[in-house]
Amino acid sequence: MVNIKIGILEMVEKARAVIEEVDVQDAIAEARDPDCLIIDVRDIRERKRDGYIPKSFHCPRGMIEFWLDPESPYFKKVFDEKKRFLFHCKADWRSALTVQTVTTMGLENAAHIKGGLTAWCQAGGPFMKDEASNEKMR
Repeated sequence: MVNIKIGILEMVEKARAVIEEVDVQDAIAEARDPDCLIIDVRDIRERKRDGYIPKSFHCPRGMIEFWLDPESPYFKKVFDEKKRFLFHCKADWRSALTVQTVTTMGLENAAHIKGGLTAWCQAGGPFMKDEASNEKMR
């Protein structure tokens, strides 16, 4: 058996202790603001299979450090904008860890949506299944 020093649940709890978490109703309200950008950190297969939040920007969790760093050849200008960034995944574990990473790297105004896409849909937030109408990656 692998001898790990910290498990995923403890990692997520440690992340939650130092990041901003936004309740889903507040996130739905904030998403109406043009200066707010929802960042979807799920795998592309999840996004295509399960649907997505309209106008959300897809950034797979495995690429976030590379897309955020202006010195990286993979840098995405969307992260250079002065916006409010709300991150989500399906439940909220990956987005909690992602927000911990991006705030450590220096991204300001970043938070994650408590309960993720599951809570968003249960709360009646806008949702789409048709990937063809989604915004292209910037």
